[in-house]
Amino acid sequence: MSSSFEKHQKRKLISSYFSVVLSIALVLFLLGLLGMLILNAQKVSDHFKEQVVVTIYLKDSAKEVETKQLEKSLAMAEYVKSTEYVSREQAAEIMKVENGEDFMDFVGYNPLQNSIDVHLKANFVTSEHLEKISAEALNKDFVEEVTYDNDLVKLMNDNVKKISFWVLLVSGIFTLIAVLLINSSIRLAVYSKRFTIKTMQMVGATKRFIRRPFIWKSIKLGIIGALLALIGMAIVLYYLNKTFVELELLSNPILVGLLFVVVFGLGIIITWISTHFATQRFLNLKTDELYY
Repeated sequence: MSSSFEKHQKRKLISSYFSVVLSIALVLFLLGLLGMLILNAQKVSDHFKEQVVVTIYLKDSAKEVETKQLEKSLAMAEYVKSTEYVSREQAAEIMKVENGEDFMDFVGYNPLQNSIDVHLKANFVTSEHLEKISAEALNKDFVEEVTYDNDLVKLMNDNVKKISFWVLLVSGIFTLIAVLLINSSIRLAVYSKRFTIKTMQMVGATKRFIRRPFIWKSIKLGIIGALLALIGMAIVLYYLNKTFVELELLSNPILVGLLFVVVFGLGIIITWISTHFATQRFLNLKTDELYY
């Protein structure tokens, strides 16, 4: 009978530890993903900004020397990420692929113009910079027109500000929820040992002596949970980096490593603090209060 009871208690204890580890791992994993989002939010934003194209259309009278000189000066400019010269023949081929038919069969000639596609660096993708760049290009006698999607640029910049604010707000709320969830799991685990705590206290053990094994046990569970969370984060990061190569998510390994260290540290710190206060609570209770 005694053996059966001990096995039952052991199963309950293992189940309690398992739920603590699982809750710690899940919470830290989600917290780590949120951290990755925050670290790469600017990079993702910059990537989309740099997809905005400023197209400089050249007059038919533009000389090859003038075109090459303009393209070279643009490529050397601090605000330009890349440039690409698109001849009217290339433009016609692109339209043919996009539309699935050759429009010149109907028109009879190629009405398109030679152009230079300019991709700007993310910091310069603003309405003010685009207007300035456009004005500088139009000062050239051989430039016909400069086009870009100004509405898209305004919308993108406004959304980036809004998203950044909400990501920071959600991060703060989620961090608080994470701490509360882990704290709740730890308290439940300590609660199952409340009579043991009180018995040790009654035979003269000091509070520090009583707390020590509980804290060490919780730290071990926190380490296991944190390691599981880090493994999950590493898998997700690997597949995201493989899927979205252009974002270069692993371009700054020091920052990624720091995030992993922070998540691991949180697993230890939160479990240590939670266990300390949970055991302290039961140490301060009277014996008859343990039943409520």
